[in-house]
Amino acid sequence: IEIALSYQRLIDEIQLTQEKMSERVGKKRSTITNYLRLLRLDPIIQTGIRDGFVSMGHGRALVNVEKKQDQIALYEKIVGENLSVRDTEKAVKEYQEGNTDTNQTDSTSGKNQKKSTSNPDFVIKNLGTFTEYLSAKVDIKASEKGKGKITIPFHSKEEFDRLKKLITGE
Repeated sequence: IEIALSYQRLIDEIQLTQEKMSERVGKKRSTITNYLRLLRLDPIIQTGIRDGFVSMGHGRALVNVEKKQDQIALYEKIVGENLSVRDTEKAVKEYQEGNTDTNQTDSTSGKNQKKSTSNPDFVIKNLGTFTEYLSAKVDIKASEKGKGKITIPFHSKEEFDRLKKLITGE
């Protein structure tokens, strides 16, 4: 997101085209365009990309959803169900076709399929609490019976120590 904002600022201040910008920064024009498209996302989603809750690939898929409230609803689904970029693209396509149900009937086999990546409601409703409290991406996988695993990635010893302090209260 910071890169996208920087590109937009340069384009605005120096009156560059995307083509000229791509020559100056040594990136393909399509790369510049993809970064700039992320700025059309709701600020909540932009923050999610910046903070690592979702990737730029998730953002590129969500930018195809026009209504901001629908973008946010899909964003919450991505985070809550830990959807991959490919699953996100599929969810956006289903949304655009007017079909937001996650239980789809496979047209080739006629069988009802449930996404294997979905979590029970109690996890989806509480994932935001974990990520907000820890200020870190939290991955939760759980079964309907309540068994599961919580994963909290960290990128430095300092971040590990910060997370340990928050969790243990030391």
